[in-house]
Amino acid sequence: MSYNILKGKRGIIFGALDENSIAWKTAERVFEEGGTFVLTNAPVAMRMGAIKELAAKTNSEIIPADATSIEDLENLVEKAQEILGGKLDFVLHSIGMSVNVRKGRHYTDLNYSWSEKGWDVSALSFHKTMQVLYKKDAMNEWGSIVALTYMAAQRVFPDYNDMADNKAYLESIARSFGYFFGKDKKVRVNTISQSPTPTTAGQGVKGFDGFISYAEKMSPLGNASALDCANYTVSMFSDLTKLVTMQNLFHDGGFSNVGVSQEVMDYFVEE
Repeated sequence: MSYNILKGKRGIIFGALDENSIAWKTAERVFEEGGTFVLTNAPVAMRMGAIKELAAKTNSEIIPADATSIEDLENLVEKAQEILGGKLDFVLHSIGMSVNVRKGRHYTDLNYSWSEKGWDVSALSFHKTMQVLYKKDAMNEWGSIVALTYMAAQRVFPDYNDMADNKAYLESIARSFGYFFGKDKKVRVNTISQSPTPTTAGQGVKGFDGFISYAEKMSPLGNASALDCANYTVSMFSDLTKLVTMQNLFHDGGFSNVGVSQEVMDYFVEE
């Protein structure tokens, strides 16, 4: 169901890869709610995905950009404003990558150059993006910037590896930059801590199938889907949440506040 709550709003959506990705679902929902946007991803990711299909479906243009490159980000922000006809109202940062995870390096045996690359892509790119937006005064007042994160930033999930560190850093950036963006520009900055979601990136984590089943049993409402997250993100882009900022918002069916569920206890109790 569409409520047209983003009518007239303009933005940038990072990270749409394929129809399984949260950024992809968010782009579809933003379009349905009347928002306009440009899509962006790293050139290598664009070759792997189907972003052109999404662009056609949502009447959007694509601007390739390496989110770790200030030069690319500056070009992205300038061109986005030209294409969309003015300052931006929303930005979604939906980017994450760990070379150590991809190559099966255990957390106790990290390749630090790979760690630095993953940190740059997954976390520091959020600061770089906001710094460019801030310096170029590219956001309208009461605009909304959202990044996607995961609960491994607060609790240990062994196979999430150095991505947990990246997400913790990402959330800190949202708070710290959120203060200055709010005080100086009246722009809000938040992170959404999503349930484990079977995206292309998520399924690359070791033991993902078992973990998503566990989370489903732990969460009173069950796991939130990519579409559910897209709907929540749309609400964060809208004027309905204009005074919410510097928050890490758990969107996980209640998982984050459950010590143990009856279903999990039943599984371990011998009959």
